[in-house]
Amino acid sequence: MNPGNDTGMSNFLLMGFSEEPELQPLIFGLFFSMYLITVFGNLLIILATISDPHLHTPMYFFLSNLSFVDICLTSTTIPKMLWNIQTQSKVITYEGCIIQMYFFVIFAVLDIFLLTVMAYDRFVAICHPLRYMVIMNPWLCGLLVLASWILSVLHSFLQSLMVLRLSFCTDLQIPHFFCELNQVVQLACSDTFLNNMMMCFAAVLLGVGSLTGILYSYSKIVSSICGISSAQGRYKSLSTCASHLSVVSLFYCTSLGVYISSAATHSSHLNAKASVMYTVVTPMLNPFIYSLRNKDIKRALKMFSAMAALKEPVVLGLKKCP
Repeated sequence: MNPGNDTGMSNFLLMGFSEEPELQPLIFGLFFSMYLITVFGNLLIILATISDPHLHTPMYFFLSNLSFVDICLTSTTIPKMLWNIQTQSKVITYEGCIIQMYFFVIFAVLDIFLLTVMAYDRFVAICHPLRYMVIMNPWLCGLLVLASWILSVLHSFLQSLMVLRLSFCTDLQIPHFFCELNQVVQLACSDTFLNNMMMCFAAVLLGVGSLTGILYSYSKIVSSICGISSAQGRYKSLSTCASHLSVVSLFYCTSLGVYISSAATHSSHLNAKASVMYTVVTPMLNPFIYSLRNKDIKRALKMFSAMAALKEPVVLGLKKCP
């Protein structure tokens, strides 16, 4: 294909992780299992927070939103990859690639915003405990989530428009398992200077800006915890932040590791394998991180399981009636 504006009729090829046929069933089984764990794990967190009135607090409101976003994040990439493996096809249409890229950017940026908002929530809870429910009122919580959605959608829309102006050459092989923004831009034949500047600006503004906000919140949290006289009080305050801090560390360490390794090695296939950590593994581990050491989540999950077990005999009994 010659460069031009007719790229709407073209297809991209998602090269994935390996072209060896004997590895495809293993890759399919591994990612299918991780996808199921991610969906059901995060769905349980959402159902637990909805069903238990004790969890109707700002912290769990943000957590349920994070779980929903994690489900959507993996759902934009993994099903298409599994479908390609099952059909032994690497093709994704130009329109499908743009749509996948658009939604992936939305949910990836939403992850960043929600983690930042959750850090602010923990800052208010520990540094201003007496005013916590006044400051983190339902109106503010809803506004923070709504603002995160609006900014994420606008950012993704702008990045997608910048890609739509590009023309592509004959080599449309994406060395990735999904249409990642940077990989798609690199395939363009036309000038990508504005696209690269936009991506760098967004990375600094979103990544560095949100990380700075999180670090500032936790610096205040640590300072406040150090001022608590009793060891039990310090442990209790710190334990409320442990889960969120673990998720933040996992998300940012894996994300930074991907881009540092890709910049150092210039290997697209290595970048694809490393990106699995923050696109698949991190959303899968989030429910475990928040539930294993959280007594409230454990209690809510037990109550939800008990309610489901009680409803099942009733449904079965109704089916037996003539």
